[in-house]
This record gives sequence, structure tokens and C-alpha cells, in this order.
Amino acid sequence: MKISSLDIPEEVIQFYQNSGIEELYPPQAEAMEKGLISGNNLLAAIPTASGKTLLAELAMLKSISQGGKALYIVPLRALASEKFDRFRQFSSIYIKDGGVKTGISTGDFESRDEWLGFNDIIVATSEKTDSLLRNSTNWMEDITCIVVDEVHLLDSAHRGPTLEVTLTKLIKLNQKCQIIALSATVGNAYEVADWLKAKLVLSEWRPTSLKEGVFYGGNINYRGSQQLINESSNDDATNILLDIIQDGGQCLVFESSRKNCVGFAKRAGRAIADQLDKKTRDALDFIVAEVMEAAESEASKVLAQCIRNGAAFHHAGLNSIHRRLVEKGFRDNLIKVICSTPTLAAGLNLPARRVIIRSYKRYDSNYGMQPIPVLEYKQMAGRAGRPHLDPYGESVLIAKSYNEMEALFENYIEADAEDIWSKLGTENALRTHILSTVVNGFATTRDGLMEFIEATFFAHQNDTWGIMEVVDECLEFLKNHDMLEGDENLLSTSFGRMVSMLYIDPLSGATIVEGLKKAKEPTDLTLIHLICKTPDMRQLYMRSNDYEIINDFVMAHADEFVEVPSQFKATEYEWFLGEVKTALLMLEWIGERSMDDISKKFNVGEGDIHAFADIAEWLMHAASRLAGLLQLEVKDDALILEKRIHYGAQRDLMELVMIRDIGRVRARKLYSAGFKTINDLKKADVVVIAKLIGSKTASKLFAEIGHHMKIPGDIDEVSSKTMGALLGNEQSTFSDFEK
Repeated sequence: MKISSLDIPEEVIQFYQNSGIEELYPPQAEAMEKGLISGNNLLAAIPTASGKTLLAELAMLKSISQGGKALYIVPLRALASEKFDRFRQFSSIYIKDGGVKTGISTGDFESRDEWLGFNDIIVATSEKTDSLLRNSTNWMEDITCIVVDEVHLLDSAHRGPTLEVTLTKLIKLNQKCQIIALSATVGNAYEVADWLKAKLVLSEWRPTSLKEGVFYGGNINYRGSQQLINESSNDDATNILLDIIQDGGQCLVFESSRKNCVGFAKRAGRAIADQLDKKTRDALDFIVAEVMEAAESEASKVLAQCIRNGAAFHHAGLNSIHRRLVEKGFRDNLIKVICSTPTLAAGLNLPARRVIIRSYKRYDSNYGMQPIPVLEYKQMAGRAGRPHLDPYGESVLIAKSYNEMEALFENYIEADAEDIWSKLGTENALRTHILSTVVNGFATTRDGLMEFIEATFFAHQNDTWGIMEVVDECLEFLKNHDMLEGDENLLSTSFGRMVSMLYIDPLSGATIVEGLKKAKEPTDLTLIHLICKTPDMRQLYMRSNDYEIINDFVMAHADEFVEVPSQFKATEYEWFLGEVKTALLMLEWIGERSMDDISKKFNVGEGDIHAFADIAEWLMHAASRLAGLLQLEVKDDALILEKRIHYGAQRDLMELVMIRDIGRVRARKLYSAGFKTINDLKKADVVVIAKLIGSKTASKLFAEIGHHMKIPGDIDEVSSKTMGALLGNEQSTFSDFEK
């Protein structure tokens, strides 16, 4: 089917033709036949790289051309940024007054973001979409096309309930709205399509053929054929990797843990370094320089060394700048191999010719090492093969015996993805959504709540009589904590409305308010531990050598906690110690402890520290707002802590760290040198400031504070040759590089 034959505006046809797209893939043609651009709901369950995004784009652009507005829902912020960058290209399509406008919103869960309503396409995470509904954002009622990317995440215990309830609300709010659901792996696709009242496009077609095999006995074994792999090292995965790189391809390697990712990336780099030509090495040196510019820990030097050799690792412990640099280096075919935890398989567009799955087991804290689900394998294997670049794609599992090889064929390669199941039927999942459903008027009675739940995917799969008891438990909790009132008619209180708008679990709201009322002379520790008690806060695990240290800290600071549970209640006390450990990480962060020291002390990565800080900032904001509602004096203390958590700095740096791109490390250097305020900086010698924080940063700083001036060049430049020599020296340290 030619794209020129579609019933879409000529400007849209021209845009795709100029992009080199003349003809639709078979699954895309089937979607057209099933009414994609005629307004029908559609579930496309087709492999990665088979054109799911184009289906979404065509539906959105057709809807916009008819005066509508589109919402594109994704599970991850990184994926939101990727889609936003893509959709911004539509600004050249004039199917309305001006080109198609795209906006993005992923943070600040207490904001209506009314400004987004001026856009034609809005990209948002499912959590942000939920918060926009809770805050009664006006433009949500104008949405005419909703795209749900990675819809199989309905099965996720973490994200599934929010996605499910958000979709249910959007469908009730916009009953004539078109729903486009996308996934590469849905076992029970017919059931999901039936819930969404959608036509189903179910296909295994791929633009690049996928060969799935198992490495054993020196060969990649396929059903009916083998491929011999030369043994140039003692590591099977390294040999499989070298084979594809020597043939001009790139490789993704999936590992079971972060530690294993880093270890394999080091080995891979040493193995492939001599395969790189000078042009590639020079380009990699620029990436290395950018990595080190955004470095705050020793782990950054390890990443830089790997990248210089053409390899990289990728996991949630990296900071966001480093993740983006790795992804771009791989897309530009400079980095030849990325070793990743399964996070990379969850939606990001980074295909490679060969995917190696080094371990098909993952650690479970309750059961030890367990085989991964088929769905997860399919997600990883689906990354193999770059359309229009690779002649084929390959995914390779690794077996240690013939029996294991046969089991891998049967349990993964030849198996279907598991069915997805709603995770809405628990009190933890329902509590927050019942409150928001009442607050926003989607239900005002118990019967109304049950009617709302009847429209969910949970009710589509289960009899709702089993959930009635859970609903009643949630209602009892919300009434007991003064968030809802009434029997026949349910009404939200001002406290309940604020908890819902703040986008926190009602249990978090109750915990914070109870703690604020009990706290007599709250310190930083008091308030930070209070938010660490909430179910919304991510917790650090207790390790064997933590117990004595944390317990001693608790004994020394017992009067700063709202309440210390009895040590005779072993489970409760152990959970409390985990809360304290998490609070200590945050105290180190706002106390300006170096990122490297925090990483080593708590065994976390830079990305983890930022993730903890993001959640803590949001919860401290909630604490400040709730304290204001209750007219408690602690409101101002919480507000200051919120800012300190955002910047990871002490009080005296607040004026400096609020200057864009300065950050806490540079701010402390300036402060220690006597530049304590913006006025001090305005009077400063340009060269002195440039020597303290670098000429480029100094130039940005002076522009930010309204002083545009030329900074003498090369004050802090390090040539790529010097940098390469430094990174190649095993004796050098990160502090050496900073000097």
C-alpha cells in the first residue's frame, strides 16, 4: 500500500515521502484496512522496528488535521524525550494554523500545565497524565486521539494500575476519543483489544529478519543450521561479540546485574579496541571528554575508559547525561557494543545487528536466581536488526550443556509471551486511585466507584465481587484519615483533595501529617526520616554490615525521630533501620558529600542518588504543602529542605546553586573563594572565576547573571591527546583528571 493512497492531508504525505517513506509495511497496511485513519480504536501487537510509531503518527496527524489534539503516553521519561524529539519534526507540516506543535510534560505532579494545551501533540508519562487528570487540567477534555506506547505494562505491579486507571478515566472523559495501543509483546492481545473496543493487528512480520539461536559447543545453533564462532578468548560472549564486530555490525549484550555489565564492558573494550580506526578513536575521545565533564564519581572514569575502547555499559545507576551520551555514541556507530541491564530493552530505540543474552536468570530477593519471563526475552531479542542498515538481526542465548540448549529453545525461542494481567486488585494499588476518582468526580458514591471499576481491565478479566471488600477497606482508610467523608454520598475533604493533587499515596499523606503533628522540635533528620517512612519513598536494602552502624546512629539520635519502634518487634525494627539508612543517604547528599563517597558508602550509582533525590524532593514538597494546610510552623523548614534536596547543597549555597548550570560543586568552589552572592560575582575578575570553574562555565555564568563578556580562551582546555594519555594510565585517578 502506497502512502500516497492514504486519506490524509497532502502535507503529511509529502512529509513522509521527503523522509524516504513511500510504501507501508504489511502490518501498517493491515492497520489502514482496519480503520486506523478512520477513527477506529486499534491495538498493534507487532515486533520492534515493524512500524508501530508510524501508525501512531498517522492517527495523530489525521486527528489534528480535523481540529483535534493528541496525547502520547509512554512509561519512561527517556522514552518521552525520544518521542518528543521525533514529533518536533512535524513543525514543518502545515495542516492547521502554523505547523504541528509538540509539547512534553514528565515532572511536577502538582501542576496543571495548562500551557501544554497550546500544543497539538502532548507527550507525557502515564504518571504525569494521571496527575494532570487529578489537577483537573482543562485541555484534557479536548483530546481526540490517545496513543498508549508499551501497553503490555498493564501487567507491571509498579506502573500497571496507574496506566489502567488513567486509561479508564480518559475513555470516560473523552468517549469519542480514538485509542491507539502499541506493544511488541502481548500474549493475550485479543483480550486487551476487546477491553479497549479496538481492532487488532497481530503480526510477526519484521522488515529485517530475526534469527534466534543458542550458543553451545563453539557454534550459534539455530533450528536446522549452525554458525561456527572462532575462539579468540576464554569468554563465549566475547567471541560471539567479536564475530559480529569484525563483520561491521554492532552488538547489545544483556546482563543480569550492574556489576556484571561493567565487568563485561571492560573485557569487551579490551577485546575490540584494536578493531577501531583512527577516525573512530578521535570521535570517541570527544565523547570521553563530555563524559568527564559531567562526571561526579570514580565510576565515570571507568565508563570513559570503556568508551575510549569502543564499548560502554548502560544501567539506571548512570546519570542521565552519561546515558544519553552512550545512546548517541551507539546510534552514531562509534560505540560498537553496549552491555546493559534489561532497562535498555524497555522501549528505547537502540537496535543492533546482534543481541547477546549472557544470562537468562535474574536475582529475586525471595527466591534467588530465577528464569526471566518470555516477555522479557522477546523484548531483548526484538532489539536485533536495524532496518535498512543490517541484512538481518540475531539474538543469541548462551547454554552450558546440550540439555540446557534444548530447554532454551523450548522455553524462550519457541514459546509465546505470557498473558498480561491487571494488577489493580490490591489495597496498595487501589487506595490512591479511589481517592482521586472521588476527588475528580468520576464517582461520588460506593456504587459509582464499583461502576467505575467495572470499566477497568481488572473487571474485564475478573469478577468484581472479589474486589468489593478491598474497595470497602480503602474507603474505610480514607474516611478514618479525614480524606473522604459521607456514607451515601462520598465527598473529599480539603486534606483529601490536596493529597490527591500532590500525587502521593494517601498512606504517605497520613504518615506525613501524623509525623508533623507529633514532631516537637524537628531537625533535618526528623523531616527527612519522616518522608523516608512513606510507601512512595524508594528504600535502601540493609546489608549485613549495616545493622550495627545504623543502630548506633539511631541510639545517638533517638530524640530526633518522631518514633523509634521496639527492637523486640524484629520485622518492624529492621524496616525502620532501612528507612534510617535511606535518610542518611539524603543527609549526605544535602551535606555536599561527594558523589563518589556516597556511591561507595551506600553501594549506589550516580543515577540512583539522583533518583532518590527526585523522590525525596517531591515528598518534601508535599510535606511543606500539607504543613501549610495544617498551619504548622515546620512548613518553612520543609520548604528550605525541598530546595536543598533539589540542589544537594547546604543552606549557605542556595543563592549560588540557583544560577543555571553551576551546580553544587562549582558553587562551593566559588563560595570558598569568597564569592558568596550574585553581587560578589558581578564585581569579580573574569579570569579568576574562569580559573575556578572553567572558561566555558564562567561565560555561561556571567551571561546568566546579565554580564555578557568575552572570557579568555583555553584556560581550562585539556586536549584529547592529554586526556587519552591520562585515561590510559592505570595509576591516574579521577582527582588527577580534575587537577
